[in-house]
Amino acid sequence: MRAQVNTHRPGMAMVELIITGTIALVLISAVGVLLDGGNRAWLHTYAVMNSEREADAKAIVAAFGSIGRRSNRASYVLYRIDRGLFTPVQPDPSRPQSVLAGDAVEFRCWDVELDASDSHHVMDADRAATIYELFYVEDGRLKVDEGPYPPGAVPAGGGAKNLMGVSTRVLAENVTPDATVGPFSHTTQAGVGQGCVRLNLILTDPASGDTTRVMAAALMRNIWPR
Repeated sequence: MRAQVNTHRPGMAMVELIITGTIALVLISAVGVLLDGGNRAWLHTYAVMNSEREADAKAIVAAFGSIGRRSNRASYVLYRIDRGLFTPVQPDPSRPQSVLAGDAVEFRCWDVELDASDSHHVMDADRAATIYELFYVEDGRLKVDEGPYPPGAVPAGGGAKNLMGVSTRVLAENVTPDATVGPFSHTTQAGVGQGCVRLNLILTDPASGDTTRVMAAALMRNIWPR
């Protein structure tokens, strides 16, 4: 009768336990690295989205779109600025369609109560506008001038901008116009603007050097007088 031989090696369970523990530690460390990386990425995204630069970008888009939507499509002007003198940007008459860029854009709109004496409460359609809003970049700041219309932001044909009765708001600082197309542009058809003005700016964080490109379009739907 043969005796049963026990082939189980004492200590094998300890080796297996050590290997299993090592693998578990590696997995836990990997998960920890992933969680830490995710947390850092979330904190960075949160900081960027709530930074002053992003707040300025949102303010620019909101103001540009809001003013553009209530402006007169038949009465807005893009300007080139040279040493403080504003010159209207004119399309090339030999080209049926043109994309024109400018350093400033003057929107013209209504900012008065409607005619309450009229049964339909309509505005005086014989007037092109009552105020203007001039967007431009000066000394690294995006500014908006508001004044009465007429006379408007700039005398007819160009020149120095009007200063009487004008209030100025600064929408953002550390602003750089786009180097290729300029800060403002629009498309003309047969020499007539199509009522969609585009904005293209770059905001820079002076501390970190991080940048945010701001692109927006103001679509004007109103036309008066008819």
